[in-house]
Amino acid sequence: MLAFVCALASVTLTACGGGEEDPDEGTNGLAKLTAEEIEQEVRGAVEGATAVRLSGTVITEGTTYRLDMRIGEGGGVGEVSTEGTTFELLRVGEDLFIKADAGFWQSQDDPEDEDGEESADPDPAHKLDGKYVRVAPEDPAYGQLSGFTDRNVLLDGLLALEGERAIGERGELGGVQTIRLEAGEGAGGAMEISLIGTPYPLRFERGGAAGELTLTDWNKEFTLHAPPEEEILDYGDEMVTDED
Repeated sequence: MLAFVCALASVTLTACGGGEEDPDEGTNGLAKLTAEEIEQEVRGAVEGATAVRLSGTVITEGTTYRLDMRIGEGGGVGEVSTEGTTFELLRVGEDLFIKADAGFWQSQDDPEDEDGEESADPDPAHKLDGKYVRVAPEDPAYGQLSGFTDRNVLLDGLLALEGERAIGERGELGGVQTIRLEAGEGAGGAMEISLIGTPYPLRFERGGAAGELTLTDWNKEFTLHAPPEEEILDYGDEMVTDED
């Protein structure tokens, strides 16, 4: 009789003898792996993804950038804000465009030409206001700006961990169970990784308090279109120069 009661209880609740439910039931099993194995699984998931949305802040060389970018295999689109200015980036294949208001272009503009003489056009920024400016591939700005729209470049650069890896606590983001992976006790970066389905990172804290990013819409496809030709301007070389 006791054996029958135990068998019934194991179906409806837990087995006799005080057994507990498996906390990993229904998850992708990531929590059972070592920290190094978790990182390897995450890297594989990221490399295999076709699209992602990144939003949050990145701090580099004392400058804070606020990103809201959707990135896919064929390019990316979104906004970047820094030092009181905001501009839109759009890359379709190899074609890179930047769109901003006159205030942004005034902050980039040099009133003097290469010979130290005053520019013939005292206010070229008004011509660029609200237009999609095509960035020439040979322009120094192309390499700087296209990285914001390149999935591999952006994720490799931002999702970097430094220091000994360790598994942190479990949590929840947007109703999804997560597990934390830390480097250097958090000082070298940390990420919250999905325990449901593919182990994508859902939030990343950059080492050295250098910003925090939320990653959503993994593999959610979107369409990129080049702007109409009448809305495109070519701005020539050296659109963005180094401050030093």
